[in-house]
Amino acid sequence: MPAYMLFIREGAIVDHEMMAAYKASSTPPPAGTRPLVVYGEIEALEGEAADGVVILEFPDKATAKEWYFGDYHARAQLRQQAAPYRCMLLEGL
Repeated sequence: MPAYMLFIREGAIVDHEMMAAYKASSTPPPAGTRPLVVYGEIEALEGEAADGVVILEFPDKATAKEWYFGDYHARAQLRQQAAPYRCMLLEGL
């Protein structure tokens, strides 16, 4: 069953150096992972719009968690210092 990782940026970038370090680092997602949304235009239909959204599709939840808590985890800490983010893992159908 596919799984989706949802990253929501909830405010402005507060540390541009950390964001530059995040963007310069690389931890490619595993085979079979697809980016579905990467900071596309957002139209809020309910509530306030996020500053940015990324949605990645993984083959399954285990693969998504292995990637996130593996090599990517150190990189994620750079992103979290650069701007206010939330990340959620969603199981698909």
